Amino acid sequence: MPQDARRELRDGRFEYRALRDGRVVVSWYGRPVTTLAGREAERFLARVDGLDDHAAQLVMARATGNFRRGNEKRHNGT
Repeated sequence: MPQDARRELRDGRFEYRALRDGRVVVSWYGRPVTTLAGREAERFLARVDGLDDHAAQLVMARATGNFRRGNEKRHNGT
């Protein structure tokens, strides 16, 4: 799981809304930035279920592409 090394996600900038048709809209400061549908939406909801707010922020940032700038670190289990 990505890390929030700069602690930028503590303010709750991301939020999501599950729609009746199965889609999930992820917003950044109240503005929709991505819409997930189908299996991608299902996987997203399964990932955020039961997470605390900060961990959910990391998942939402990842879903929007915020962490796809080459600065990700992979967890190798050690």
